[in-house]
Amino acid sequence: MIAAGAAVLEWSGATLAGDSTALAHVHVQALGGTLQSAHAVAPGGKVVPVTVVDGRVTPNIRVTPGENISVDVVIKRPGALSWLLGKTRHETLTVRTPTVKVTSPWLNVAHGAPVSVGFDAPVAGVAFGTDKPGARQTVAHPLRTISLGDRAAAGSVRIAVAARGWERLEPATKVTWFPQSQDTAMISSPANGGKISPVGALRFTFATTVKDALGGKRPTLSPKTDGKFTEPDSHTLLFTPSGSGFGIGGGTVHLQMPKSVGLASTADGTVKSTQQLTWTVPPASTMRLQQLLAQAGYLPLDWKASGEDVKNTRAAQASAAVDAPAGDFTWRYANTPPELKKQWIAGQANAILRGAVMMFQDNHHLTVDGFAGPAVWTALLADTVAGKKRTDGYSYVYVHRDTPQLLTLWHNGHVVMTSPGNTGVPAAPTKLGTFPVFEHIASTTMSGTNPDGSHYNDPGVKWVSYFNGGDALHAFNRASFGTPQSLGCVELPEASAKRVWPYTPIGTLVTIEH
Repeated sequence: MIAAGAAVLEWSGATLAGDSTALAHVHVQALGGTLQSAHAVAPGGKVVPVTVVDGRVTPNIRVTPGENISVDVVIKRPGALSWLLGKTRHETLTVRTPTVKVTSPWLNVAHGAPVSVGFDAPVAGVAFGTDKPGARQTVAHPLRTISLGDRAAAGSVRIAVAARGWERLEPATKVTWFPQSQDTAMISSPANGGKISPVGALRFTFATTVKDALGGKRPTLSPKTDGKFTEPDSHTLLFTPSGSGFGIGGGTVHLQMPKSVGLASTADGTVKSTQQLTWTVPPASTMRLQQLLAQAGYLPLDWKASGEDVKNTRAAQASAAVDAPAGDFTWRYANTPPELKKQWIAGQANAILRGAVMMFQDNHHLTVDGFAGPAVWTALLADTVAGKKRTDGYSYVYVHRDTPQLLTLWHNGHVVMTSPGNTGVPAAPTKLGTFPVFEHIASTTMSGTNPDGSHYNDPGVKWVSYFNGGDALHAFNRASFGTPQSLGCVELPEASAKRVWPYTPIGTLVTIEH
């Protein structure tokens, strides 16, 4: 009898253990009774619903890889044993859900061979894509190697996997592959020969470690560019420009590697042994120049972006300098003179833009030439990021050459004054057109040659604003005004010239019309 009782106890047990495919496996011996319930709890007390089939406890929802889940099963004992040992038996087990990792994110792939990624454990679910993983795919029979199929000879993908079908995908891993090469294979981003943003980073990814590829040395840039090299990982070298970066306004950037590399093309799969890479910086956008000058108060127009405005950071503004956002210009003043309006062309060089650039250059103590070169862009972007604006308003002068000759000064939507003036005589007429003031002086000596060949020298000429060669707005002592009397200048009574002069700094437009 004692032996029989011992046998019954031996065959009435139950075990709960890990499983190669399920979360856990419960085994009830022949006389152990029946499984009554199974429960699972994730960290934080979150209940994980489960199903038990053939003793395998499987989650009904996807759980996170690498987290501890507590499993509890309740077994109902048969009648006689329930009287002796209790009606139910509990078995508990804490299971750490499995994880799986890429064995190597850096691959060398033979020409024509598919790209295959290896893992440290079998994979049951996978998703991959160039920028981010795509749709999840189920692997019917878990594998340690996943083929990505035929790909370009060089490139990268982001791949996310799960060891079990009931797990969420793990965070994506970037996998990069290279063609086989005599020199250390390398991928450049942006691609060699392409375009780069003025403040965009240069990224170089090597098939070996950066140290082995370059011998512990750093590449050099020409022209010399402010910035620094860093290594985000052992196979990647990153150059991040600072300050003005590669410059705005167009140009070429060269990079010299300390050792030859096998430059791999992600486009056609070719590998080129080289030490030098080259990129071009696109020319700055005329449209963006107009947008920023409008926002800074140098134009008689306002500008507003169609969508979200450019972020007020140096990098974002520099990028927009070569790729202008969409938006609309509107005239700032309702009664803008038609003579001024007809000068404007959005996105194209024009007199209004040239005058604004000259005024900006003068205000920032730059060479005044009306050309928006790197120095102008550097200062303009700095003002934009700092929110610095010009608040002096916008002035415009237009002169009717037909008699009676009349000058009109317009400022910020109002006619400030009109005055009779004298333009050039028929032998030396004042040229028709619109011109920006390029020199602004309170007093000077004017000298030159008269139409008859004689010379003149007039000291103490006051309130002078040169706008076209030797032609200027200025005061002059004449018996009358309103008829052609000068040698090309626009002569004004002294009181009128004195009043006009403060409104005509460098860059102010002067229109001479019939």
